[in-house]
Amino acid sequence: MLHLSPTPVTLWIGIIALLVIGSLSFLTWKRSPHRSRTAALEILRMIAVLTVVILLWRPEWLTVIHPDTKPEIAILWDDSKSMSTIDAELPSVISDKKTIVSRADWVKQALASELWKPLEAAGANEVSTTPFATPDPNQPALSGTDLEAPLSEILKPENNLRAVILFSDGDYNLGHPPVAAAQKMRLRGVPLFPIPVGSQSRLPDLDLLAVSAPSYGIVGENVQIPFSIRSSLDRQVRTIVRLRDESGREHTKDIVLPPNAETFDSVLWRLEKEGSSTLELSIPVADGELIATNNSRKFVIAGRPEKIRVLVIESTPRWEYRFLRNALSRDPGVELSCLLFHPALGPGGGKDYIEKFPEKLEDLAKYDVIFLGDVGVANDQLTKEQCSLIRGLVENQASGVVFLPGSKGNQFSLLDTDLSDLIPVILDEDHRQGIAEAIASPLTLTTEGRSSLLTMLGNNEEENPGIWRRLPGFYWHAPVIKAKGGTEVLAVHGNHRGKFGPIPLLVTKPAANGKVLFMGIDSAWRWRRGVEDLYHYRFWGQVARWMSYQRNMASGQRVRLFFNPERPEPGSTVTLNANAFDANGAPLEKGIVSIDLTAPDGRTQRIDLQKNESAWGAFNGRFKVDLPGAWKIRATVSGAEDKPLETTLLAQGVEIEKTGQPARPEVLDEMARISRGRVIQPAQIADLIKEINALPEPRPLETRIPLWSHWATLVALIVLLGIFWTGRKLNGAF
Repeated sequence: MLHLSPTPVTLWIGIIALLVIGSLSFLTWKRSPHRSRTAALEILRMIAVLTVVILLWRPEWLTVIHPDTKPEIAILWDDSKSMSTIDAELPSVISDKKTIVSRADWVKQALASELWKPLEAAGANEVSTTPFATPDPNQPALSGTDLEAPLSEILKPENNLRAVILFSDGDYNLGHPPVAAAQKMRLRGVPLFPIPVGSQSRLPDLDLLAVSAPSYGIVGENVQIPFSIRSSLDRQVRTIVRLRDESGREHTKDIVLPPNAETFDSVLWRLEKEGSSTLELSIPVADGELIATNNSRKFVIAGRPEKIRVLVIESTPRWEYRFLRNALSRDPGVELSCLLFHPALGPGGGKDYIEKFPEKLEDLAKYDVIFLGDVGVANDQLTKEQCSLIRGLVENQASGVVFLPGSKGNQFSLLDTDLSDLIPVILDEDHRQGIAEAIASPLTLTTEGRSSLLTMLGNNEEENPGIWRRLPGFYWHAPVIKAKGGTEVLAVHGNHRGKFGPIPLLVTKPAANGKVLFMGIDSAWRWRRGVEDLYHYRFWGQVARWMSYQRNMASGQRVRLFFNPERPEPGSTVTLNANAFDANGAPLEKGIVSIDLTAPDGRTQRIDLQKNESAWGAFNGRFKVDLPGAWKIRATVSGAEDKPLETTLLAQGVEIEKTGQPARPEVLDEMARISRGRVIQPAQIADLIKEINALPEPRPLETRIPLWSHWATLVALIVLLGIFWTGRKLNGAF
């Protein structure tokens, strides 16, 4: 039927309009010589005016459906993984014993009880039970809880719904906010009675949240494996982190976990073989801990033999340069080139020496790390153009640069070049030759330095601080005022402070795709005292490998590929960076780099990387990870006949739905309030039966079609006015 909703103003406007137009139509008909034709036109006019007036009164076509079935009571129960949390106490109405069970078992016992029989007594209601959020066995990691969808779905059929009972812990992580469904229930006049299940406080638990291992490491070297652990115990816990491979070899570390807090730490692992290894990081189950399944994580890391290409540039053969050169030349994983600008004797020569700075991009692009000693811009040293090339190598090809200033102060001339932005500290112009001291001063590790792989001189984290305290000190340091923003200070002056606090002397920073290290002392060679090459060689070897890690993540004949993040989680976006080369080894200027992706479920897609506006053959692109597991990547260069580069990206299987989380009854309370129901505590289930039986019969289902905003109404009005206008023209013609 037609339902009108006029306001007093629009009602009188419509009535007056009908009276006025009706009077004019009557006069027109009286005066017309062709009364029959004029009468038809005026009737059309009145129909058009009446239509407009009715539209002004907001007409709706109302359909009322009277249900012919029994009133329905729908019971929805949460079947998600979070319901396996063991923290629900059975109420007295279900069990005489106070027993702690899982939330899922609590719901099953409640549904199996005799509490619901009175609802169906004498055929008064029809009771249905439906689970929702059941995990997908094929993709359990991506399964979650959507509270809105099942409630909205149950409202779609034209059923005789009287009330909805919801068993849930209130935790949701998918879909629309559940209050949207509660609002729909309010409009239908269907109250929601949620029954919260589970404890509002977190279970006593130690949860190994994440392991952020690198994708590869160098055979024979240590890799640093960061991890995070969350403790919900109310006491401090001393425990052991155990890292073990498939052969049974293991490494342990003692840690202390504070109560109700997250702990971030790392453990070292020495790679002994080439190829992929599956490692497991685990912690033992603590006293009082209820969940043991989240105390371990497995991951894969690859061991590789590596050849790192290093270029050392220096002005004079000072002690720091000589021992650095020896350390790198004796490292079996390093291919060394040295460029020595000797002001009196000319360029250095001999094994590992080059005569001049590489002139071609393809010659410079092969270096993974460049060490810049006490060298700057001068006639017999570097040029500004060469400084620009070094910056381009770092930013576009993910190489690293190490600044090693000296007492001659030549590096101050770099402040007028493109390398100025790469230097991670602000230098004091008034002390270009640096600051000399009569007494040896130590380097003191910062919090970041104590956890960095660069400063790990011992075999484990426990002995490392003692090693740094025993290292011989330095007598000279660079005139550093402070570190720039966005840097990481690993070590500071142990005896003196500057205007801005401790003087930073070992500083790192990212530079686009590459890395930068600043070493503000020239006495690292003194670390050899009493231990020979043990700490000195280890430090510079770790620096070279840390700086070249990303650049050598995946290398082929014509393309080099690196990506960030290394171990993405489902839902995150991965940035792909590639450096492509032509057949001569020069950076690719014209061509296309294509990436063929194969998802863990077999889906494939192709991504054409976009070329950067540079002469370094740099390309980049993005894709979204939507599944955990191994993503196979195949990179090709257009026109190249060489073997494509193939690598694998491992997406961490982080599950959306987690156990051990506290229940969220506040979500259920808001839903009940909006739907005009109420939250029912477990002990009140018997009262709920009485309350539902006291509810009125479900009101008829109404369907309203707003004619005043319907497209068909507008079309009909236009057609009506068109007929009236055409009739007026024809009436005047004959």
